[in-house]
Amino acid sequence: MSMKSAAPKVVSPEEWQAARDELLVKEKEHMRAGDALAAERRRMPRMAVEKDYSFIGPDGPASFADLFEGRSQLIVYRFFYAPDVTTYADPSTQSYPEFGCVGCSLVADQVSNLAHLNARDTTLAFASRAPQADIQDLKKRMGWEQIPWYEIAGDWDKDFGVDEMHGHNVFLRDGEEIYRTYFIDNRGDEALGSVWSYLGIAPYGRQEEWEDSPQGTPQSAAYKWWNYHDAYEQA
Repeated sequence: MSMKSAAPKVVSPEEWQAARDELLVKEKEHMRAGDALAAERRRMPRMAVEKDYSFIGPDGPASFADLFEGRSQLIVYRFFYAPDVTTYADPSTQSYPEFGCVGCSLVADQVSNLAHLNARDTTLAFASRAPQADIQDLKKRMGWEQIPWYEIAGDWDKDFGVDEMHGHNVFLRDGEEIYRTYFIDNRGDEALGSVWSYLGIAPYGRQEEWEDSPQGTPQSAAYKWWNYHDAYEQA
């Protein structure tokens, strides 16, 4: 059975505004439900990461702790880029190493300036099975130079559910301890890329005072921490 309906009708400005006001009520309900879900997400139990994992970064071998880049929160996206990847827009003309998974590439294109995430003690990193030299070539060709990108050298992807499907894993570092706090894949993670979408899945959220977060979560006034992407270090 077709789900299509008649095209929306053309109405007067007054009728249009009335319809908009009616829909806005539902949109606000949806937003508040999202806030409540995020508050519940920040209260999820944490899983201790007790295994040592190896990666290769642009400067050589890297530990899992190195991926945090000195920050306490880490979001890792598993990007499918390797000789055995076949998910290209046109497999007849596109292949490795010039191309990565078309869906993963769309996600990378959505990533906004990372300075804002970094200012909230959050690091975003990508991880793939391709050699680091090919990763750097792809980053340059596609304009993804800002994204920290690591070669997976062990079984990290298998252990965190992204050996066969893309996904974002979220971690928190407390001293020498690392915890897995959240995971999202499929349609859930294809919409990620903006500052707010990533902070929405981070252990501490936006870290703004209006948020419902567990006791001890660092928070500051909304809007006050916002800055130009090239001015955070000066601030």
